[in-house]
Amino acid sequence: MQNDFINKLNAYSVLYAEDEDGIRNNIKEILEHLFKEVTCTKNASEAYIKYLENNPDLIITDIKMGNETGIDLVKKIRKSDSKTRIIITSAYTDLEYLLQATELHLIKYIIKPITQDKLMEALESFVNSYNDSKIYNLIPNWIFDSSKTLVSNGKEEFTLTKKENNFLKLLISKNRIITYGELETNIWDEDSIMTANAMRLFIKNFRKKLPKDFLKNIQGIGYKLVRD
Repeated sequence: MQNDFINKLNAYSVLYAEDEDGIRNNIKEILEHLFKEVTCTKNASEAYIKYLENNPDLIITDIKMGNETGIDLVKKIRKSDSKTRIIITSAYTDLEYLLQATELHLIKYIIKPITQDKLMEALESFVNSYNDSKIYNLIPNWIFDSSKTLVSNGKEEFTLTKKENNFLKLLISKNRIITYGELETNIWDEDSIMTANAMRLFIKNFRKKLPKDFLKNIQGIGYKLVRD
C-alpha cells in the first residue's frame, strides 16, 4: 500500500457494524491501523446511535445482523444525510439486496468473505470519492482537507479560517514563492487593508496549524512551503 493512501485514511473516522464477533474483531484490527478513529457496534440500532454521536466520515455495515439489516440502517441515515460515505458487506449475492443497495449511494458492496484485498479496494474507492474536495499530503502524517478547511496530523485537527484555507491552497497549487502582493490580491478581503501588523498576526496564527518550519518566509519577497 502506498504511504499516500494510508496518510489520507488516517485523516478520517469510521463506524463499523458487524454482528459476528470474529469478523468484527479481525476487521477492527485492520481499521485501527488505518483510521484516526474507529467505532464498532454489533447491531444496526447501536450503529445508528453511534452514527448520531460521532458523525463518522465512513460507515461500513453488514447487511444481515440478527433481526435488523444494514439496508434499513442506511435507509434511515439517507433520509437526512446524503454525504456520509457507506460501504456494505454481505454474504448474500441475492439480486433483491443488490438492487436495494444500488439506490443508497454506496461507495462499495463487498461480498464476504472480506479479504484484505477487497477491503483495501473499497477503502481506496472511499478516498477517491473525495477527489473533488481535494485532499493534500503536506508531509508524512499531515493532511490538508480543503473541503473541510482543516489540517490534521492524525492526532490533532486544526480548523483553518477562510484566508488560511485559501492561502494554503494557493501555496500548494503554485508550488513556488507567493509574493506579498499575491497574498494581498488573492487572499485578503477587498474591504480590508493588509497592514504589516495584520499580515504578521495572520502568519503567526497560520503557522500554529502547520507542521514545524513548513512555511518559510523569503525576506522581502513572500512565503513558500518547505517539504524536505
